[in-house]
Amino acid sequence: MNRQNGAPRPLDVVLFGATGFVGTLTAEYLAAHAPAGLRWALAGRDRGRLERLRERLAAIDPGCADLPLVETDAADADALRELAASTRVVATTVGPYVRYGEELIAACAEAGTDYADLTGEAEFIDRSFVLHDTRARETGARLVHACGFESVPHDLGAYFTVLQLPEGVPLSVDGFVRTDAVFSGGTFASALTAMGRGPKMVAAARERRLHEPRLVGRRVRASAGSPHYSGATGAWALPLPTVDPAVVGQSARALQRYGPDFRYRHFASVRTLPMALGGPAALGALVAAAQFGPVRDWLTGRYEPGRGPDEERRARSWFTVRFAGEGGGRRVFTEVSGGDPGYGETARILAESAMSLALDELPATSGQVTPVVAMGDALLARLGAAGLRFRVAAVREDLP
Repeated sequence: MNRQNGAPRPLDVVLFGATGFVGTLTAEYLAAHAPAGLRWALAGRDRGRLERLRERLAAIDPGCADLPLVETDAADADALRELAASTRVVATTVGPYVRYGEELIAACAEAGTDYADLTGEAEFIDRSFVLHDTRARETGARLVHACGFESVPHDLGAYFTVLQLPEGVPLSVDGFVRTDAVFSGGTFASALTAMGRGPKMVAAARERRLHEPRLVGRRVRASAGSPHYSGATGAWALPLPTVDPAVVGQSARALQRYGPDFRYRHFASVRTLPMALGGPAALGALVAAAQFGPVRDWLTGRYEPGRGPDEERRARSWFTVRFAGEGGGRRVFTEVSGGDPGYGETARILAESAMSLALDELPATSGQVTPVVAMGDALLARLGAAGLRFRVAAVREDLP
């Protein structure tokens, strides 16, 4: 078991936002896969919905009939402080995090409680670093963002690729994402919120840079790259403006294993030229629309939070992330793949991350840390055993 500051706590894991779409999937995963003796609880703002979810989980595991329920709201600072003090780990699905996440992460940083979320919101991550990293380092809390499809397959996949390359030399890794999946109302709402907060996102990133220590003797670059046709994948590579490159870059900044000069680029892999041309245009139109509050609210209302693809559609969904890594005369191609990325796999990743923080022997670290820095090899092993596939596709030696 990991260290935890203070007296023993009555719970190991609290799942906050358990009755939402992804929260319910995460609760179902825990009911089916949590080890005997894991002390976990469901938390949310509607006790009736929590009770109905507990009944549903009891059909998976009769022991869930006695799961503790914590009724609280994302804006209730006092209740969230009590929640954080009662457990060793909080896993939260309640977004958009820039609106609903501040009080909970503050409570965890203060209580020395490990924290995991699903955010892909760069502004929230940067604000969290500025506001809470120092206190979390003092209390021993690990604040781990992006513990879902954003950004664990990319963060762990880049790390897995680096492990196949020589140590102590400049390294470059490119990631290429393909998926056939649909999103939920909550994901759509989070994306629209982020798109409509461009100036605030830029300001948060600038403030983070003022507080973040500079690298000495090493260089790390991480970006979405530029459009091109990739011979490595036989497809068009389009810059993917997600939080994933920043997360990979933070892992590389923290770990010497990424070498003295590390570069990561992140792309969507698109097979046809019409899709390569139409995708950015559609995204640009959506970003432009999101700048206007009434339009953003109207778009959000078309696909309300709490809704998502049904089980049949999720069963047909899949993703692959292919990585091309090079350094020290070696080139490697690796792949991370799985099922429905946004919901089935995200629920699995969040649940396994929470259990890893609670149960595994992990590196001694604290503050705001990435999934790789917080859990690294332990999470890689957990997710591999749980069904996420990490493989080396090809290796070439003695490159010029």
